Amino acid sequence: MALNPHMRAMALTSLGARKVDAVEREIPVAGPGQLVVSVAACGVCRTDLHVVDGELPDPKIPIVPGHEVVGRVVDIGRQVEGFVHGDRVGIPWLGHACGECELCLAGRENLCRQARYTGYQIDGGYAEFAAADARFAFHLPDSYDDLHAAPLLCAGLIGYRAYRTAGTCRRVGIYGFGAAAHIVAQVAVHEARDVFAFVSPGDDQARRFALDVGACWAGWSTDAPPSPLDAAIIFAPVGSLVPEALTRTAPGGIVVCAGIHMSDIPSFPYRILWEERVVRSVANLTRKDAREFLALAAHVPIRTQVRSYALTDANLALEDLRAGRLSGAAVLVP
Repeated sequence: MALNPHMRAMALTSLGARKVDAVEREIPVAGPGQLVVSVAACGVCRTDLHVVDGELPDPKIPIVPGHEVVGRVVDIGRQVEGFVHGDRVGIPWLGHACGECELCLAGRENLCRQARYTGYQIDGGYAEFAAADARFAFHLPDSYDDLHAAPLLCAGLIGYRAYRTAGTCRRVGIYGFGAAAHIVAQVAVHEARDVFAFVSPGDDQARRFALDVGACWAGWSTDAPPSPLDAAIIFAPVGSLVPEALTRTAPGGIVVCAGIHMSDIPSFPYRILWEERVVRSVANLTRKDAREFLALAAHVPIRTQVRSYALTDANLALEDLRAGRLSGAAVLVP
């Protein structure tokens, strides 16, 4: 551990502040079952933005955001197995589940009522050090450096769960082409699926970005694709895209809402849902998702596009994400 017992962090100190503040904290000490890592990189996720902007209920205050954490183990608590000092690990959104309820026992720990989340109820990675339940930390593929590994831990994991939820399909549409979408698109192309990208009208940068990572077509969110979609995944937190996407899916198609927060979905006529179309949401992730996806990411291999920021520039990274100025993912580097 560092000789100085204190660390720098960026924390949300009041509800709805829409910014984080520079604070000094004591470096955490690993309790039973915990790891403490020296943070090497932490991705900036749209969920962080929802927390900071007060769009998610009841965060711990103050809270250090950040749940795409890459770091090296510097302290190991009792009852921890499978990790040694110096191991590089990733810490994702799901930070704890009870393991005993009906949902956990059914393999649905992502829906556990006692779950706790990194950067929301558990201090996260906008800091020089972070503590985590060792059961919810993962070894990372050696083929990624710290900066490019960070987006895999939420954009990748949640995107992967949404993609798998969409089922086996040949034509998949993706609405909102940011960090998660650019990862999912590469998985879909690897599996020989056709990717149709939908971006905000007039956003030529996002349209070009989608084509660069393998989309066979990219247009505005209100455009009709060249062929009906078998499935659509909505990453943009815009409820009006749900009926829009339904009108673009073939009979039996599925629309997956992949965000943790979305504006209200407007009413829509039953006829666009008819013919066995399905609308469903994706919530959180499981450790099984993480193990599967991290192995797949190295195999594809997935290329993550990132823009790095100093830890003290966390508000700039959040504002760039809020304003739609990013292609790929923002990553903080302490």
